[in-house]
Amino acid sequence: MQFGLAHFATDLGITPVRAAVLAEQHGFDSLYLPEHTHIPVSRDTPHPLTGDQLDDRYRRTLDPWVGLAMAAVVTDRLRLGTAVALVAEHDPIALAKTIASLDALSGGRVVLGVGYGWNREEAADHGIDPARRREVVRDHVLLMRALWTEEVATYEGTHARLSPSWAWPKPVQGRLPVLVGGAPGPRLFAHIAEWADGWMPNGSSGMAAALPDLRRAWSEADRRPDELRLAPVGVRPEAGRLGYLRDLGVSEVVFAWDWESEEEAGPALAGIASLMERYR
Repeated sequence: MQFGLAHFATDLGITPVRAAVLAEQHGFDSLYLPEHTHIPVSRDTPHPLTGDQLDDRYRRTLDPWVGLAMAAVVTDRLRLGTAVALVAEHDPIALAKTIASLDALSGGRVVLGVGYGWNREEAADHGIDPARRREVVRDHVLLMRALWTEEVATYEGTHARLSPSWAWPKPVQGRLPVLVGGAPGPRLFAHIAEWADGWMPNGSSGMAAALPDLRRAWSEADRRPDELRLAPVGVRPEAGRLGYLRDLGVSEVVFAWDWESEEEAGPALAGIASLMERYR
């Protein structure tokens, strides 16, 4: 089992550069950053976990790809991921170039965690019908997959299309891993089985009950059981919890970065690192 950190990076806190350096120094395998392009002042869409209360970090989120590119420069082995990127809010051709370039320049260290987006007003400002955002995400990822894997790439979808095209660099790690965030359910699991590589749930509560359905959808799509990646985000660093997740077949545990200063972060990361060595 591997271990990562999800850092809600903003313009006020510890930078992705310093977080990446500390994470690699303490033996973590990955660093994940979130994405919000903006937050509309309207609060018509409640946050799925906190309702009408919205953490100020949502208003101040750094661009994840800029942050991860800077983190790549100061690290050698740390995987660089998103938890999660809102790919529906991007031109998929341009985003495919950004991601492939980062993967090539970092030596094949990118993990793309994607989400459908909980904030309907944010999606609407990007011209997305919130009711169709799952379909938009699917088309965007499949178009990017084509650009990453085909010498002459083409794609024809409902929400995205690509005429026969050349595009390099390709991701150097072969199949660039795509993990999908979201609550368990038939639609989510069907998408994971069709075009992704694993599930990135928010926390680990309810995973045991949901996994049989996910594994069934995965099997019905003729995917290899050993290739399903499970990477819950925001897991508490507790011995009992880590043992439970290892027994479930979780491939990576992602802890939340909860520290405001390096003085706090250093000792806390050292303590978590000591714990996680027992479960690798």
